[in-house]
Amino acid sequence: MPQTIGIPKETFAGEKRVATAPEIVEKLIKLGFSVTVEKGAGEGASFFDEAFTNAGAKVVASAAEIWSASDIIFKVREPEMGEVAQLKPGATLISFIWPAQNPELMKALAERKVTVLAMDCVPRLLSRAQKMDALTSMAGIGGYRAVIEAANAFGRYFNGQITAAGKIPPAKVFIAGAGVAGLAAIGTAAGLGAIVRANDTRAEVADQVKSLGGEFVKVDYEEEGSGGGGYAKVMSEGFQAAQREMYAKQAKEVDIIITTALIPGKPAPRLITAEMVASMKPGSVIVDMAAERGGNCELTEPDKAVVKHGVTIIGYTDLASRLAKQSSTLYATNLFRLTEELCKAKDGQIVVNMEDDAIRGFTVIKEGEITWPAPPLKLPAPPAPKAAAPVAKAEEKKSSGAGTAFTMLAGACLFALIGYGAPAAFIGHFTVFILAVFVGYMVVWNVTPSLHTPLMSVTNAISSIITIGALIQIAPQVAPGTVRPDDLIRWIAIVGIALTTINMFGGFAVTRRMLMMFQK
Repeated sequence: MPQTIGIPKETFAGEKRVATAPEIVEKLIKLGFSVTVEKGAGEGASFFDEAFTNAGAKVVASAAEIWSASDIIFKVREPEMGEVAQLKPGATLISFIWPAQNPELMKALAERKVTVLAMDCVPRLLSRAQKMDALTSMAGIGGYRAVIEAANAFGRYFNGQITAAGKIPPAKVFIAGAGVAGLAAIGTAAGLGAIVRANDTRAEVADQVKSLGGEFVKVDYEEEGSGGGGYAKVMSEGFQAAQREMYAKQAKEVDIIITTALIPGKPAPRLITAEMVASMKPGSVIVDMAAERGGNCELTEPDKAVVKHGVTIIGYTDLASRLAKQSSTLYATNLFRLTEELCKAKDGQIVVNMEDDAIRGFTVIKEGEITWPAPPLKLPAPPAPKAAAPVAKAEEKKSSGAGTAFTMLAGACLFALIGYGAPAAFIGHFTVFILAVFVGYMVVWNVTPSLHTPLMSVTNAISSIITIGALIQIAPQVAPGTVRPDDLIRWIAIVGIALTTINMFGGFAVTRRMLMMFQK
């Protein structure tokens, strides 16, 4: 009998997202599941009950029916204690849980003997788990929305303009933290025409910042900032002092600051002090994406937009929810990809395989037993460096030279043997062919890789040889006694020229398009 997936309405204040979308319901049903949705669950994301019904879901009016009758619960926010009490024993809950911050919730869920998969614990270092990485999906939306909120509160254009009324300078945006949210903010702000600067403790993201149109601002202090799981680590006091000095300088120069610095399980680091806020130009804006964990700005008030020292400080904690339709669709897709991994037989039954590193990583409770935190991932060891090639001995060099000489002598003898019994016309054509192959080889293998792909280079070189041969076949009579080819050979040569011309020009056209993909 297929299991039932229940989608309750989110009860967290102001939450507009829903854990599935009508187009995802159809895919879940194809996997063999039945889907039940609480009435009005998707209205905040513009997914109405009729759309769910048309997709094949059953819409029920009671939240209690969802919780008590469903084998699997899809949810966005962590459940409240009242909802936990209604969970069907043996059911599976898939949601954001934040086990480190919610020990009482973990204990209550374990007492219900349920299995819990936390979407905030997806092992991000596993490439095959990236399709299930809801944190990345939500962070990208949050970064985009942060720029939109900043633009709404800012009193000018983002892009510079020259008008009849005067020149308008572009806005200057500084983004603290170049993770997923920060990179999304960089791309959005640069797309709106602002001058974008960004900083991160991980030096390796500098190229990503530049590729999105931003300028990477480096802290004048050498320390590696990469932490586990793709996150940044807590930096030393010396680095933090140098970082604060850099932030103070940027605060005086820029119009907008967007902070994204968060470390899982820890309070948000304080990056922007009250003194820095006071030094900013009147009308400036700060968007603090870490407000839910205390904020990166000293003056941030969670879930509010306040004005301090003439600066608007936005501390909204529901940025992803403010783009509810987009975020719900992406989150629903993450859940569907997870369901595919859990239901490989497509029989409407999920199997939580604890031997699978990806599944084990975010399984925080298994049938009432708390399994969080997961053991460290067993990542493949880096490839061993190749041993240096041994230096060739003098005897080997001598033997190599002798072998080359012998090969050339054999080739010359073969060429003489062919020439002894072949017609004079054949020798001429054969000589041209050999020279063409040699020249083609030397040209193709010395081509700069950025100009042509090797395959297209070889193809074009061979096409050139074919074209030269075909032109000789259809050329007019140039000497007494030269016999023109018959009509069949002439037409074959014409067709050959046409095809190779298309191949040559097409090859160069495709190569140009490939090169344009890497140009901004």
